[in-house]
Amino acid sequence: MPVTTASGLAPGAMTWVVVDRERVLLANVNGAFYALQDACGHRQMPLSKGTLEGHVVECPLHFATFDVRTGKLLSGPSAADVPTYEVQVKDDTVYVKRARPR
Repeated sequence: MPVTTASGLAPGAMTWVVVDRERVLLANVNGAFYALQDACGHRQMPLSKGTLEGHVVECPLHFATFDVRTGKLLSGPSAADVPTYEVQVKDDTVYVKRARPR
């Protein structure tokens, strides 16, 4: 499913998009695009409202951190990883797979 243009999301930036009626965080890390569920497992706070430094997104509520490349929990009060989605870039269009998160 096309969600945005690659040129519309600068390196180091993130946003949220809707994929199959779910909020998905989309991040551009040095020109590589990654997508994960836009909810911290601790209190369901949107991760897109947090900060992105390199490949690490920090939840704005209790400061849990996750690797946007893998969804792995790095630190914080959450006990679970965040599901990720497949991302493809073709020409200038960013596609996020509609299927269930992996």
